[in-house]
Amino acid sequence: MPVILSIETATPVCSCALSRDGELLATREDFLGQSHASLLGRFVHEIMTIARERNLMPDAIAVSSGPGSYTGLRIGVSEAKGLSYGLNIPLIALPTSRVMASMMQEKADQDLLLCPMIDARRMEVYATFYNHSLQVIRETAADIVEEGSYADILSANRVLFFGNGAEKCKIHLAHPHALFADGMHPLASGMVSLAEQAYAAGDFVDTAYFEPFYLKEFVATQPKNKIIHI
Repeated sequence: MPVILSIETATPVCSCALSRDGELLATREDFLGQSHASLLGRFVHEIMTIARERNLMPDAIAVSSGPGSYTGLRIGVSEAKGLSYGLNIPLIALPTSRVMASMMQEKADQDLLLCPMIDARRMEVYATFYNHSLQVIRETAADIVEEGSYADILSANRVLFFGNGAEKCKIHLAHPHALFADGMHPLASGMVSLAEQAYAAGDFVDTAYFEPFYLKEFVATQPKNKIIHI
């Protein structure tokens, strides 16, 4: 009966969850964004307090591994690696797109392909295509969505697009086979089943050397209004 602490920070939503034997025991979530650095430590502290009150100790740490926000992933993975190392327990890495697809699995018709989309700014998204059994139909890629995007997939399949990158793509994916689900975010509570499966299979990553799946290199931008000091 493994106890697993899960962390999800790949998008503007910050969340943390505690589960035992696949059952969600506690969760903390914030949907306001831009506060991961200050919130995650507090969430972990609150979750660990609940665990101690129930005489529980995590057997593993699970973290959403990307793609997603460079800063969000860095914060989440750093916290997860610190906990894994400090508690001397294994680290589980779950692809963010797979977490999203698993959360949508029970809500979608079985004939639909599932396409979680994570916003990558402008008209670019991180997109993966899964079938209803969560088998990858097309690997994760950074796509610039425009008129005619995914025409080959949509011509042969009905596809459910969701995630914080899907809303902006609706205008360009006006196809009879393109369906959209709003308000869907990857959450630590949605990682429970996948984390349980990974633990049972011994599917762990090296705590010291694991890095998130950024997909694209981080590019620092210069401020538009430069201040000149004399």
